[in-house]
Amino acid sequence: MTPIFFGCVGGFVAWFLVRYLAAGLFTVNQNERAVKTSFGRAERVGNATTVEDPIAASMNDEEKQRYVYPQVRVIPSGGPYFKWPWEKVHKVSVATQTMNLAMDPDDPSANNGGTILEAVTKDQLNTGLVGQIRWRVSERNLYAYLFGVKRPITHVMGYFISVLRERIAIFEAPPAAKAADETAPHLGLATATIGISINDLRKNLSDINDHMAHECAQSDARYGVVLDASLITGIDPPPDVESALAAINTAYNQVSSDISLAQASADQKIVQSKRAVEIETLKAEAEVQPLIALAAQLGDLKKSGAGALEAYVRNVRLKLFSEAKSIFLEVNHE
Repeated sequence: MTPIFFGCVGGFVAWFLVRYLAAGLFTVNQNERAVKTSFGRAERVGNATTVEDPIAASMNDEEKQRYVYPQVRVIPSGGPYFKWPWEKVHKVSVATQTMNLAMDPDDPSANNGGTILEAVTKDQLNTGLVGQIRWRVSERNLYAYLFGVKRPITHVMGYFISVLRERIAIFEAPPAAKAADETAPHLGLATATIGISINDLRKNLSDINDHMAHECAQSDARYGVVLDASLITGIDPPPDVESALAAINTAYNQVSSDISLAQASADQKIVQSKRAVEIETLKAEAEVQPLIALAAQLGDLKKSGAGALEAYVRNVRLKLFSEAKSIFLEVNHE
């Protein structure tokens, strides 16, 4: 064996160690998770699927059949870890991210440059929605995010927007709000116009946000993306409708203010009347009580013996005679 041969062998061994062993070490950052594939196949956790996971509890049977993903072995943050040359590591950030709800990941120029999302209300008003979405990658369904959906963020945004537009198109004010309007039927046209959808939407933004959170609870089971929260901050009608709505709302607020003042005055008078009745009732009771006590006293005197009642009456007369300035006596001329 020549030295050149040994040198070639040693160089090959050194190259192999550096290329396939040392380069096979990797780490995972604190806000990342990783999945390792071998010849393109992700490492699975037995035969477990997402259908058996609690994230699929809100899906019906038909949806569970459509969105069945294998549970993969997730590599947590830390390291160093090792992979063989035929293995590949897929890292993904699990940090919570914020996105404008009008942003289109595939077309940044859509929706007025990702600033306003358009939606049509039930009375055919083309409104503009502004707000934000907080989302993060689901650690419990990394397979769907990495391998199940080609563009998961685009898919989730499309899903969210379709649910939101459907909600805007069919939204009606809650029964409690309608009942409040019906308490004043004499408002006529003002009460009818306040029920238009744009005003109902603006007054019930929190209900819409809660509805979106409930409807999008399946996003992690479907696409591997968790929608932490959606915050719709504004709903704006077209400019030519805004002025008309402002005038209607101003008139309605004025009428409502006048009615509230009249109602408050009427309530005050009712309370005063009730108090007056209570006072007069107490006065009458105060006048009746001495008479009742006197009757009871006379009844006791009558029971005490013969002549007691006549003696009491005589004493009362004598007291009255002593206090009187003049006395008129009836004279019997028989």
